[in-house]
Amino acid sequence: MKKCFILLAVLIAGCTTAKIPQSPPAAQNITANGKLLASLFQQRAAEYQALCFQAYNLAKIRLDQALLLTHNKPLAIVTDIDETVLDNSPYDVKQSLVGKDYEQKSWEEWTALAKADTVPGARSFLKYASSKGVKIYYLTNRAETERKGTLANLVQKDFPDAVNEQLILKGAVSSKEPRRQAIAEKYDIVMLIGDNLGDFSVLFDKKTSEERAKNTIASASEFGKRFIVLPNPVYGDWENSLYKYNYNFTPAQKDSVIKSVLKSY
Repeated sequence: MKKCFILLAVLIAGCTTAKIPQSPPAAQNITANGKLLASLFQQRAAEYQALCFQAYNLAKIRLDQALLLTHNKPLAIVTDIDETVLDNSPYDVKQSLVGKDYEQKSWEEWTALAKADTVPGARSFLKYASSKGVKIYYLTNRAETERKGTLANLVQKDFPDAVNEQLILKGAVSSKEPRRQAIAEKYDIVMLIGDNLGDFSVLFDKKTSEERAKNTIASASEFGKRFIVLPNPVYGDWENSLYKYNYNFTPAQKDSVIKSVLKSY
């Protein structure tokens, strides 16, 4: 009997000291996780709503001031679409939840659904501008293949001037400058609205982070006046410039760059 107790004690000790195999921790994807948190801000933060309302409230003030001036051409407002008038955060959430970033194929599947909601304040401001006789041009870098879904989304959300002639999609180049100039030949562009600095000036096209910062300071007087900026913490050239516009970076490479530029203590 004594031998049985000794054997049982040894077995119990072995069970209590044996290590349970642990699964290796999942690799951290800063880009996907970061975009998920940023999308949460976009979808749930009242502060995000407030920033958008603030931008469009200011836009109305500036438009009213512009309407008091004498112009030699009809007036137009040139606005971006994504994260400026339409909210695509559901797409970013879906991608992030599976550890992915932007992909052209999945993006076009999303835009074809025409289900993007409106950015707070966008529709009411643009309808107000249209009621004052100002033409609205939707200048976007969505592809021509996305025209049908994009137009359907704008029409469904009751945006003014949602017609083919005033939906200007991406052409041979991503820079919006040639398309802005084409509009400016016939109209006095009193305001540009966007979430990315390339929506406003060629000064920000494919520039480094340092150049973007320098040119922003040089253009400071235009912001809140002719340039109305909407918040977008999810994506944009602020991020692309960190990767030197290399769109083939892997998640690991992006994570490495992000870690290298962040400030800590």
